Amino acid sequence: MAAEAIAHPQPLASDLLERVLGWAALALLAAALAAIMRGHASWGAVPPAIWLHLGTVIVALTLTPVILWQRRGTRLHRRLGYVWASAMFVSALDSFWILETNHGHFSVIHLLSAFVAVQTPRLVLTARAHNHAAHRRTVRGLVIGGLLTAGALTFPFHRLLGRWLLG
Repeated sequence: MAAEAIAHPQPLASDLLERVLGWAALALLAAALAAIMRGHASWGAVPPAIWLHLGTVIVALTLTPVILWQRRGTRLHRRLGYVWASAMFVSALDSFWILETNHGHFSVIHLLSAFVAVQTPRLVLTARAHNHAAHRRTVRGLVIGGLLTAGALTFPFHRLLGRWLLG
């Protein structure tokens, strides 16, 4: 009986930090969607790499609170986690083709993209190994660094979403 409890621990419930991260993801999602809608006149000039990036980020932002706030260890959690991780990974890789805002060169945000590209496989491996503590730390790092920080940096400095949202 005790061995079974160790092999199948109770799922971790979301804590205050994860609830806050979920709300922050929703706020960033709302800002991004508002910016995209306000920029509709310029949609035709947006390169495909940016559309792919926006699409994958919107998927990740939408799923972040769903995954963080639901019961862990379920089939739904795993499936949504794979979709989220895939969206984050594709978004990170795709960002290396987005060079418009820094005169054709990489910017500081690309360091976060490299972080996400390295950490996303780690996220999957820690989950598959049932290393809950490492998985949780990796999720938090990806959400804070790769999603919220990188996302917030797309609004200032004359970047596309900032121009669309703030005029």
